[in-house]
Amino acid sequence: MRRLILAMLLAALPGGLFAQEKKDAKLEPIAEVKIDRKDPVVYEKDIEPIFANKCFVCHSGKEINGKLDLSTYEKLMKGGKKGPPVVAGKSADSYLYKLCSRQLKPIMPPKDETPLTPPELALIKMWIDQGAKPPVGMGIQRPMVVLSQIPAIVKPVRAVGINADKSVVAAGRGNQLHFYKGTGEFIKTLIDPALKTTDGKPVVGAHLSLVESLAFSPDGKTLATGSYREMKLWDVDKGELKQTITGFADRVYAIAYSNDGKWIATGGGAATEDGEVKLFDAAGKLILDMKPTHSDSVFGVSFSPDNTKLATCGADKFVKVWEIPSGKLLKSFEGHTHHVLDVGWKPDGKFLASGSADNNVKVWDYEKGEQARTINAHQKQVTRLVFVGKTPTFLTASGDTSVKLWNIDNGGNQRTFSGGTDFLYAVAASTDGKLVATGGEDGIVRLYNGDTAALIKPLLPPGEEPKKEEPKKEDPKTKKK
Repeated sequence: MRRLILAMLLAALPGGLFAQEKKDAKLEPIAEVKIDRKDPVVYEKDIEPIFANKCFVCHSGKEINGKLDLSTYEKLMKGGKKGPPVVAGKSADSYLYKLCSRQLKPIMPPKDETPLTPPELALIKMWIDQGAKPPVGMGIQRPMVVLSQIPAIVKPVRAVGINADKSVVAAGRGNQLHFYKGTGEFIKTLIDPALKTTDGKPVVGAHLSLVESLAFSPDGKTLATGSYREMKLWDVDKGELKQTITGFADRVYAIAYSNDGKWIATGGGAATEDGEVKLFDAAGKLILDMKPTHSDSVFGVSFSPDNTKLATCGADKFVKVWEIPSGKLLKSFEGHTHHVLDVGWKPDGKFLASGSADNNVKVWDYEKGEQARTINAHQKQVTRLVFVGKTPTFLTASGDTSVKLWNIDNGGNQRTFSGGTDFLYAVAASTDGKLVATGGEDGIVRLYNGDTAALIKPLLPPGEEPKKEEPKKEDPKTKKK
C-alpha cells in the first residue's frame, strides 16, 4: 500500500519520475487485430468517421498539416508533401497506414492525441487492401447489372486493330471477335468456350457484352479485348482465349500496350462516377489501380514512346499524364469543351494530340504544359485518334462517317478516307501506314490503302458476304446459256 501511494504521488508531481519515463518511452506500434467481417468496407460509413474523430483537427479546414487534407476522399487520395498516402490494395506499402499504426514518424494522430484503436486500424487496413474504394453514396450500392445475350442483329464495330506484320486485322463486332487477313479474307471467329449468361445458358461469342476496345501486343502474339467489367487476353496464332481478367467497375473503353510490351493499361468506369485506370504487366497481373484519376469515365489511354508515362483522357474534359509505374500525376491539360474521347503521343514524346466530342483535336506541348493548337477536325465527335507508326501523322475517326489523316506539326489535313455510311467508332493503322481499317455502327470494317485512301475491301460479318453467281451452263441442244 505504501508503495502504491508513493507511486501515485510521484506521478502527480510536475516533471515527476513517471512523467519523465512516459516522455522518454518509445511508442510501440499499434497491435494488429483481425476483424470478422464478410461485407466490404464502405468509405463513408466505416473510414470517414474515423478520420473525422481522430484526424480532422490537423488535416481539414484551415489546418492542413503536411498539406494532407483528409476532409474528402478525393483530397485524401491526392495526398500531401509525401505524395499519395494510399497504395490501393497494399496497406503495407501505404504511408497513411504506416503513420496510423505508429510504424513511422511522425505518428498520426500525434502522441498527445488519442491514438487509433486496433479495430479502427484494422478497418483502415481492410479498406486499403480491398482497393481503397471511393464513397458509394450514403451506403447505397450501385444496382447490380444482369447481362443477357446480345441480339444477333446488334453488330456495331466498336474496335479494330492491325498486328505488326499486317497478317491479321481484328474486329470487335457486337460481342463477337473476328480475324481477317490483311488482304481482307476472313480467318476465324474467336470464341470463349466457357461463356454463359447469368442463368447458365451458353453463349457463342468473345464476351457477353459489346467488345468496347482491343489492342495487339507489339510482337503481335497477344490480343487484349475489353468489355463490360472484364478484359481478355487471346493467343493470336492459335485464336484461343488465354486469360480473363475481371474486377473492373464498368466497361473497359480503352486498352493500350506499352511500346516495349511490358505494360497493359486500361481506361473505363461508369458514367458520372470516378474514372478507372489500371496498369497490368504483360501476363495480366494487376500492378496498379490508379486512384483518383478522372472524375468521370476514362475513354483513352496511351503510353509515351519511352514507356515512362501514360496519357489518359475522359468525360471530365481533361487530358492527364501520369508517371509509370508509380502512378504519380505529372501534368493536366484543360481546354476541350466536351468529353475527351482519345489521346495519343507524337513519336518524339514532346507533343500529344487529343480528340473530343466537341469535334476538335487539340495539340498539347508536353514540356511547356500548354496548348499548341486547335484543329477543327470534324462535323461530329472525334471518337478515336491513333498515330501512324513513328511519323508525325495521326488518324481520327468521327461520327460524321469520315476518317482523316493529320500532321501534328502544322495541323494540316493530308488525306480523307471516305465511304463510311454511319457513325464511326474505330480506326487503326499498320505501323508502316500502308493499311488502314475503320469500323462503325453499320457493322462493316473497311480496309483502305493508307497511301492513297482508296478502299481495298469492305469486310462484312461472316456469312453475310454476297455470294458469287455461278456461271450459267450451256444447253447442249441449243448451245445457249
